[in-house]
Amino acid sequence: MGIIHIDGKSYAIDGSSRSPSLAHSSVYANKKNRRLGYKATTVPSTLAVVGFLHERYGKLEWQKIVAPSVHIAKKGYKITQLQHNLQEREQGNFLSIKSKSGAKYFLKDGLVPYDVGDRFIQEDLAETLDIISEYGYRVFYQGEIAKKIVQDMKNNQGLIQAEDLAYIPEPLVRKPIIRKYRHVSVVTLPPPAAGITLLLTLMMLNHLPSKFLRSSKPSSYHFVAETFRKAFLHRVQRPFNRHTYNQIEEKIHLQRSFAKQMSTSIHNSMDATLPMIDPDFGGEDTTHLSTMDSEGNAVGITQSVELAYGSKAAADGLGFLYNNYMSAFEFTNPNHPFYIRPNAIPWTSVSPALIFNNSKLWMVLGSPGSQRIFSTVTQFLSRMIDGDLPMSDAIEKPRFHCSINGTVSIEDGGFRTEIVDYLKEMGYDISVKDRYSFYHGAIHAVMKCQTGEGFQGVAEVRRDGTAEGLN
Repeated sequence: MGIIHIDGKSYAIDGSSRSPSLAHSSVYANKKNRRLGYKATTVPSTLAVVGFLHERYGKLEWQKIVAPSVHIAKKGYKITQLQHNLQEREQGNFLSIKSKSGAKYFLKDGLVPYDVGDRFIQEDLAETLDIISEYGYRVFYQGEIAKKIVQDMKNNQGLIQAEDLAYIPEPLVRKPIIRKYRHVSVVTLPPPAAGITLLLTLMMLNHLPSKFLRSSKPSSYHFVAETFRKAFLHRVQRPFNRHTYNQIEEKIHLQRSFAKQMSTSIHNSMDATLPMIDPDFGGEDTTHLSTMDSEGNAVGITQSVELAYGSKAAADGLGFLYNNYMSAFEFTNPNHPFYIRPNAIPWTSVSPALIFNNSKLWMVLGSPGSQRIFSTVTQFLSRMIDGDLPMSDAIEKPRFHCSINGTVSIEDGGFRTEIVDYLKEMGYDISVKDRYSFYHGAIHAVMKCQTGEGFQGVAEVRRDGTAEGLN
């Protein structure tokens, strides 16, 4: 999924993956098939999106675009502490796959986590990228690479067939949705992405004074927590998928009067009428990239293999992991638009955004984090706009999230005791996460400086993010 601004116009890019044509609810009665192994994989769509964007909007030669990836795969890079920890966490899952294909590529000697500082080289992936560089992205879907994927799936009882790859549709170019937050305009993705949830949250917070939000009063956290609960519940109650059927006109969901009604429904107590069971929306190990250029163009792309290291199975001889996005479907309610069926698109919580100030492009940003993406982006924007913080400080600030069931997750050491005690007295359950944990997302943002030349970028301190510029 992506949001782009090019030649003065903004576009929403829907590059959803698809379930294989053999996908059926009976296959996934065994819950393991939804998360691990070859059956957990939807048809990969990231390369189709990148290729599409290049053909429609790109200026550089395809080989020049792919070259840095080839270089990194061939020469390798040093394993970080974060990557070591993730390999340690997922070691058992890697080794549970009968073929050990993921372990072969992503564990040292196929058995144990790489040590911090080890050079990680991906020779098979480099060869795959060389082929993609020479023949274009379609070779992944209809050529030599596609044949190897199909054979690999047959060898390991996977579901992806040749026609699933060959008939992957071009990404859909949609009209973005846009609403104001204070003095800026926020442009983001329409359904099936979660831009509506992000905009509804910001529109509700518009009814709280900036001074109150930046005050750090215990009561301010309650009002924001209830905003998170109500905005996300609104989405859960109204799942939307244009590919299946039209529901309530989405403009109703983004009317100022509706946002005001939702905001004024928050009182000085926790709303006990909301469900106390939190829905499961899978993983949080997505990747987001933001970029801007001197010509006023911007791209924000959020892509995912779902959980860290995806399905823990890799394409034999090709060097890349299969995703486990089948876990993002609905498996119990056949009336749900995201119910598992052949050639369906999965539920997604992504909401990359463009921010305009005085009608001029100011910033592009996004985050991973599954159902917490909207709260991560909201807190980052609020700290810049309401708190008047530079983006480097806004990204460092402790984050929290409130799920529908009233569980408030906080970063350890980031909130005063009086705030935590206040929320407990209100009836919230408190879940303490590690400071700078994966759980609360990972902002990646680029901003055009307003009082001088150039750009400023930030990459998440909670992950191995980097921010760089080129002349």
